[in-house]
Parts: sequence; C-alpha cells; structure tokens
Amino acid sequence: MNRQVEAFMAPPAAASAGQAAGKPLPHESAALHVSGEATYTDDITELQGTLHCALGMSQKAHARVLEMNLDAVRAAPGVVAVLTAADIPGENNCGPVLHDDPLLVDGLVQYIGQPLFAVVADSHDAARRAARLAQVQYEELPAILTPQEAKARNAALLPPMRMRRGDADAALQRAPHRLAGTFECNGQEQFYLEGQISYAVPKEADGVHVWCSTQHPSEMQALVAHALGWHSHQVLVECRRMGGGFGGKESQSALPACVAALCATRLRRPVKLRLDRDDDFMITGKRHGFYYEYDLGFDDEGRIVGVRLDMTLRCGFSADLSEAVATRAVCHFDNAYFVPDIDVSAMCGKTNTQSNTAFRGFGGPQGALMMEVLMDMIARQLGRDPLDVRRANFYGVGERNITPYGQMVVDNVLHPLLAELEASSDYRERREAVRAYNRASPVLRKGLALTPVKFGISFNVPAFNQAGALVHVYRDGSVLVNHGGTEMGQGLNTKVAQMVAAELGLDLHQVRATATDTSKIANTSATAASTGSDLNGKAGQDAARRIRRRLAKFAAERWGGTPDAVVFADGMVRAGDVSKPFAEVVDAAYWSQVQLWSEGFYATPGIRWDKATMSGKPFYYYAYGAAVSEVVVDTLTGEWKLLRADLLHDVGQSINPAIDLGQIEGGFVQGMGWLTTEELCWNEQGRLTTHAPSTYKIPAVSDCPADFRVKLFRNLNVKDTVHRSKAVGEPPLLLGFSVYNAIRDAVASVGGYRSEPRLNAPATPEAILAAVTQLRTQAQA
Repeated sequence: MNRQVEAFMAPPAAASAGQAAGKPLPHESAALHVSGEATYTDDITELQGTLHCALGMSQKAHARVLEMNLDAVRAAPGVVAVLTAADIPGENNCGPVLHDDPLLVDGLVQYIGQPLFAVVADSHDAARRAARLAQVQYEELPAILTPQEAKARNAALLPPMRMRRGDADAALQRAPHRLAGTFECNGQEQFYLEGQISYAVPKEADGVHVWCSTQHPSEMQALVAHALGWHSHQVLVECRRMGGGFGGKESQSALPACVAALCATRLRRPVKLRLDRDDDFMITGKRHGFYYEYDLGFDDEGRIVGVRLDMTLRCGFSADLSEAVATRAVCHFDNAYFVPDIDVSAMCGKTNTQSNTAFRGFGGPQGALMMEVLMDMIARQLGRDPLDVRRANFYGVGERNITPYGQMVVDNVLHPLLAELEASSDYRERREAVRAYNRASPVLRKGLALTPVKFGISFNVPAFNQAGALVHVYRDGSVLVNHGGTEMGQGLNTKVAQMVAAELGLDLHQVRATATDTSKIANTSATAASTGSDLNGKAGQDAARRIRRRLAKFAAERWGGTPDAVVFADGMVRAGDVSKPFAEVVDAAYWSQVQLWSEGFYATPGIRWDKATMSGKPFYYYAYGAAVSEVVVDTLTGEWKLLRADLLHDVGQSINPAIDLGQIEGGFVQGMGWLTTEELCWNEQGRLTTHAPSTYKIPAVSDCPADFRVKLFRNLNVKDTVHRSKAVGEPPLLLGFSVYNAIRDAVASVGGYRSEPRLNAPATPEAILAAVTQLRTQAQA
C-alpha cells in the first residue's frame, strides 16, 4: 500500500506557534485500542446488582397485536421483570423529529423485529432466552416492502419535495440526445464493531446516569427525559468513545438508552441493554435504499442540457431522519456538474421494514451516485472518454457555478485536482491498456473509471451548526478539554486536543480530552454531517484562546511588553525579554487570581435553507476529491477484484494528515462495500434474511487493492474553518463510486461498449453475472 503524506501545513496563528496542529500524530487512543485497554460502554465495571435487558421482537411485518401472553417469559429462569408499553410513564416515542416511532409496540406492529416488550433478568443470556418465550397472536395486515410498492401506492411518510431550475421538460425536448430509464441502489448496514448498548444507573432524587454508545448525547438526554416524564436536568448521558457509528448511532441509539433508563428507574437497579448482533440487524435502521426514474438530455459534447429525476426512498415504517436524508440526496445529485435545467423530486416511501436512518454521507451518496452512473452512460452512448464528458460538465470558476438550489460554488478546485490525478494515475495510458487487454481476453475483462466528488459540508438546519467546549488549565500546566462531539474512532478528540494545544503553544501530550458528558456541555448537536472537527475544534480553540488572552495580559503586566506581543510556543511563554515555562506562568497566574478555565462556543455563519422552495445556502463550503479504480471481472462467475486505486482528496490544510488519510482510505472502502458486496435482502414476509456476518459481507483487508495510492491535495479552505481544514468524514465515501463504475465499464466491454449493462447496486457477483448474460444474449440476437 502506497500512502503519501506531505508536510505542507503552516502554524495556525502567529501568536501561538505550538507544534501540535498540522502534524501526523497518532490517534489519542491508538495505544489503548491495540492493547485492549480502551473503555467502551460494555467495558464499564458493572455495579453491584446490575441487571440485563433484552427485547422481545415482532415476527410480523404489519399486524395488529390481538393478544400477548408473557407468562412464560415472566416465569423463565433469572427473569426479574417484564415491561411493556403500558409501563412507560412518559412518552412512548424515540423518533428524533416526528413522534411516530414507539419504544415498545402499543397495538400495531409495523416491521419484523419491532420491539414488543423488554425482559430484565440477572444475566444477558437469561434475558435473551426468556424474550423468545412470548406467545403473540396477530391479525396480519397488508405490508409494503419495496420503494417501488410505496411509490405505486403513494405511501409517503412525509410530503414530497421538489427542486427545479429552468424548464427541464423544454430542455429535454430540444436535447440532441436523450437517455431515460430506471435505476436502483440498495441500502447498507452500518456494521459498527461495537453494537448498540446503554447502561443506566438510577441516582438519588429521581436522577439517572446513562452511559450510551451514541453520536448524540443531548438528544438521548431529551428522549430519555420524555420517556420517563422527567426534566432534562435529571438525566445525565455520557459517552467516552464508540466502536464505530457511521450514522447508525445518531438517532437509533435512542431505543436502547430509553428502555435501559426506563427499566433502571422502575426497578431502582442498574440495567444494561446490549443488543446481540442479530437483534441489532433486525431492530435498527440502515442506509436508505433508492429507486430512481430518470430522463436526461445532452448534446454532442456530452454536456447536460436538462434532466428530470424522480427518487423514491425506502424509509421504513417511521420518518426518523428521512426528510433530511432526502433533502441531502436532492442537493447532492448535481455532484460536480452544472445542470442548466433540472427537475428533481424525492418521495419518502413508507415500507414495513426497519426505519432507515443516517449513514455516512446522509443521502448525499445516493444522490450523487445517480449522476455518476449517468455520466458514464453519456460517454458510452457518444463513444467518448468518460473523463472528457465529466470535464465538459464541471462547475466553472466565475461562470456555470450556481447550484440548482442557488448556492454559488466559489472554491472549486476540481480542475487542478483532476489534472493532477489524471497525470499521477496515468489515466490515459491505462485506459488504452484496458481496452487492449479486453480485446485479447474473452473471459477476464478489465474496467477503469475516474469519478470526482463535490460534497457540501454543514447541517442545512442552521441551529444545528453550533458547538461548545470547556477547557481547564491546571496549575502544573496540563490541560483538560471537554466538548460536545463524540469520538467514534474518527479522531475527533485528537484533533480538538491538537487545536487546543496549538493555541496554547503546547505539545499534544500536555492536553487530554475527556468523555462527552451532557452535564458539562449542554444542548449539543449530533456528531454527524462531517461537522465534528469544524464545530468542536472551533469551540475548543475559542475556549483556549480566551485563556491564552488572560495569560498574555498577566504575563505582559508581570514581565513586560504588550499582551499582543506575548508568544506561546514549544511549552514556553515569552513576554518582553523573559521566557518562562508554560506551567510556571500558569502557577503564577493562579496566585494572582487569573481565571484558568473557560468556555468556548462556535456557530457556523451564513447557513440558510428554505425547504418550501428547496433553495438557499445549506453548505458552508465544499470538499472535493477524485479516484481512479481499475478492476478485473471474471465473466464466467461474476467475481471481481480491485487491482489498483488512486485517490486524491482535498481536506484543506490538514489538522492531522495521518488521521485524514485513514479516514479517506476507510471511507473509500466502505463506499466500495456499499456498492459491491453489501446486500440487504428481505423475503416475501418482510423478514431481513441478511442479518449477521454469515449472510452480510462487508469488505475485508483482502478486498483492498494491493496497489492503493492515497494522497492529500494541497489546499487551504477559503472559509475560516479551524486551521483552514476541511471535513473528511463523509466525502471520501463517494470515491468508492469509481469501483462500481469500473465494474460497469468491464461488464460493458462484453457488449463492445455499445449497450448499457443492466446492473443496479450493489454489483454482487450474481448481479454482475446476470448483466454479462444479458449483454451476451443481446449480442447473439
């Protein structure tokens, strides 16, 4: 594997030349991860008297519950209590937006796996065994299982949304060339290594402490309070770290948190609820699958003239975050390209399946994927190189740079980025080599694809773009930082600590990040939408800067000079002609009654969004990238292998190049998995049949290419982000499109690149073989 890191980072501020920011430093918990010492929720030492909870699940996709006999459950060995919806003192809901997602079924079942009741026992295994003993009688109702069915029945969870610019119908009529058809992409299981888990401990005076593996502690606090009929100040939610989240612990962690808290406060004993992997698959939501109907017009150069696109989402039984996911999909359909006349609509289809939720990219990948598939379709129809077609459609600089939702693309670096990647990857030479290989190879076929990404960063709800932090400087010069973001392995705590260290002129080892805790930072946003470092890094920097200013004023008064001239660097403070160790200055400031702690706050400026008109400025800036992937496909079996991948990605001025490279590699592989090996299957009864590692395949190390070239693009964010960096969590996932399009390219070669393969996503070996067979049949006819 070829990983390239370049040290082109500059100090963040003249007044503090700390060496922490911009360096490829290890993850703050790296040693703990590999040694097994890192504490996750299930590792917390259990208090005496701890009980364990399991959930009894529905076996029908859509039905009324006529009778639920739980006598055998209550009589099972080790069972302490069984709770149903009737035992919830407050609101029976864990829906993050609409109140349409019951914690426990209250009469109506809406998917197989929906929790009916909670069993509390003296062990995890006893609770799970007992939960299987319930006798439930149902009156079955018709079930909707696919987005196509939802569209046909007009079964929508939310009002439809539509974004238009110009006259798409007229543009399509005058277009020299036209493509129309349907396409599908499936969903994706988050498959976090640490499953959903909460540990609730009752406290004095009607309080509860909930340790929860969650991306959104403040929302868990609010939902637990609502379920218990309490105030938020009675609920403390804490999360030190997660073993992965990927969006699956933004809203979906609510059910375990609320049920664990309900059981703990009801029984006045600590209760842990840890979902078994199979139960987790069956209960929790995944990435939304999409069904598309498209009509595209373009000219002889491959330039898009107009497009009409209708998208239907498989949302599941409740709204969850589907409205925001659909909005993101609509706003990201353009990806990197200017579309003059456009009409895009999205319907949040209700299905009797798990309620789908956030997943890395949050609808953006589903929107942009359709555009990238269309780009290759245009190229094949015109017999042009796909890269040339893409370049013809790119957003410009100063012209053709207004998105369909009205935001100007002011920082487009795709032109130089693509030029650099085209040269470094030998794209043109390899394109010819692949064609030559395929002419001489009747069975094995190669494919090559280059796909770019333009990804908007921010929550499009302005209020969510805010964060707080609390920084303490102790008398020995050590620093503690607490912020509202959550660490799920992405290195957020490391980056925030780096920014605090840089602001105070310290090395990273002098700064420690604590667990996220709703009693320290209140009303936080979810760690999602790739905003974790942007928001919390700025808040941490603001808190440290306030302390630095106080110390600078003190140092100038004590040793001379002006506060603005005081320099914090390399663990020293220089005021006038005097240079003192940071710890000595801090201790002296304490004895002079200088405040050594501070809060910090940050709110992203300029975000606005009108969901009625689907217009505004929903993103603070854009992140860019591109990837070239080369695959080989066995046309007799449908099996394939990724031979080489070249990635060039824009993270602005990186806070930590090592962490950013890891995020890019991981995002790329996860995106590749979504579009190739990860297949969610429901049977005719609505039961998810791919509900465990034995039936659902995520990419492994063996799926990574032997030749993996990843590089950061030299750039500075034009916006005033922390260290002039750019978000790196979600955008790289879209680089995985290049693998999927390369497979389509290889399959298309079977038909001489003249016919479009019928290959939806994921491109599993079975789907690839079917597409190859279809092209061969056409050729023979």
